[in-house]
Amino acid sequence: MILVDTSIWIEFFRESSDFNLEATVSLEEVVTCLPVIQEVLQGFDDQKAYNVARDAMFSLPIVESPLSDEVFQLAIDLFRSARRAGLTVRSSVDCLIGACALRNSLTVLHHDRDFDALAHIAPLEVHRI
Repeated sequence: MILVDTSIWIEFFRESSDFNLEATVSLEEVVTCLPVIQEVLQGFDDQKAYNVARDAMFSLPIVESPLSDEVFQLAIDLFRSARRAGLTVRSSVDCLIGACALRNSLTVLHHDRDFDALAHIAPLEVHRI
């Protein structure tokens, strides 16, 4: 199963993009989590586009809903481990997304250097595009 990160969804929903998600991964394998949904949806200005994206995002299987304190503790541990290893993780939300992926044995499909850093300090499976 594949957890598609916000960095990929932004490209997918961009009007001028020719990015084809289905050429990269089978949509039947795609799941999401609440932090990704929040990041994606908060970026929409246009209400109609927001409605389409909201319906699409909430139609996907959602892992770790509701978010438990164990997810947050793992995200904290990831952030602190990266820092101790001398790696900069710019977004604590990426640590939450990584924690969701780790707890569910998911591969993160991304275009965000934070996940590459997290994969260096944890057994996080990542696929960068």
